[in-house]
Amino acid sequence: MATDRIPMGRMFIDDEMLETANRILASGQWIKGPESRAFGAEWADYCGALGGTPCSNGSVALIAALHTLGVGHGDEVIVPSHTYIASATCINLVGATPKFVEVEEDYYTLDPNALEAAISPMTKAIIGVHLYGQPMDMAIFDIADKHGIPVIEDSAQGHGGSLNGQRIGSFGDIATFSFFPSKNMAVGGDGGAILTNREDLISQVSTFIDHGRSDKYRNDVLGTNFRLSEIQCGIGRVQLKHLDDWVARRNEIAARYNAAFADLSHIKHPKVRPGAVHAWHQYVLRVGDRKSFQAHMDNMNISTGIHYPIPCHLQPVYSDHPQGKEGILPLTESICSDIVSIPVMPLLTDEEVDRVINAVESWTP
Repeated sequence: MATDRIPMGRMFIDDEMLETANRILASGQWIKGPESRAFGAEWADYCGALGGTPCSNGSVALIAALHTLGVGHGDEVIVPSHTYIASATCINLVGATPKFVEVEEDYYTLDPNALEAAISPMTKAIIGVHLYGQPMDMAIFDIADKHGIPVIEDSAQGHGGSLNGQRIGSFGDIATFSFFPSKNMAVGGDGGAILTNREDLISQVSTFIDHGRSDKYRNDVLGTNFRLSEIQCGIGRVQLKHLDDWVARRNEIAARYNAAFADLSHIKHPKVRPGAVHAWHQYVLRVGDRKSFQAHMDNMNISTGIHYPIPCHLQPVYSDHPQGKEGILPLTESICSDIVSIPVMPLLTDEEVDRVINAVESWTP
């Protein structure tokens, strides 16, 4: 009997989201209104940050964070190569240069030892990524403090995750989030946010993303328009109400996967850092023969993904970069060659989880 295909993601839409969008449309206040202010405050409060502001997407959030920290021409910013490309290109877009480093083999986040070795007099900032929802090692912040270097938490995949009881987005000097539709929570389109625990950065960030102005026609500093619409902020407020339940469901599914795959010698399942609540934006396996695995899953009518097939330092855009050649970061290159993601969205049914488990268990390389 034919079975419906299991996708990598499903959109959550409920009556409250639709009613919120209609209410805001009818109000005529489509930008810079009460929803934006409330969403920024509620998201900062949820994450345990001092302050925050919504912005138009996670990529510009990183640009705004770097700009606010004074990163520019002649500076280096350390960033893992195993991440989405926006974590790196934001550095170039403010005139600085990325310095790519390895990740930890078990957790896929920035390796503290590699970070320490990469720091130079030109290092102006560090971008650590909570990749797949795994909280990064807190040793990163100790190293940064020792050298007096600010840390940007790229939390684009970390919504709802925590380490030792502290939420992702509240550890560094500044944190950035994405609310892209596939993320753990969304805003009905592209969206992002910037959070900080530094009083001196709160107004700088909000000013920069609104043309650098202190009044409607008074522009005190250079800035641009990275604002998020009222409708999207309203939708984000609704989605935030569900986030804890969604993350709990993701953890429930991941726990079932880990238990089922623990004895499969030809598959490496992901580990969770001690003390962490993993946000499980992605559930990533290492399978060796990825092409065979994906063909098998496709034949079982189950979608898969690759996050990410090409390390940042080997992307064509970095072909002229000093690190833009194979062999520079061998662990990252190995990881990118055999990782594959399977569905872990909270809207999976128990029956669908069973199907995914059975499909993975039935694959032989």
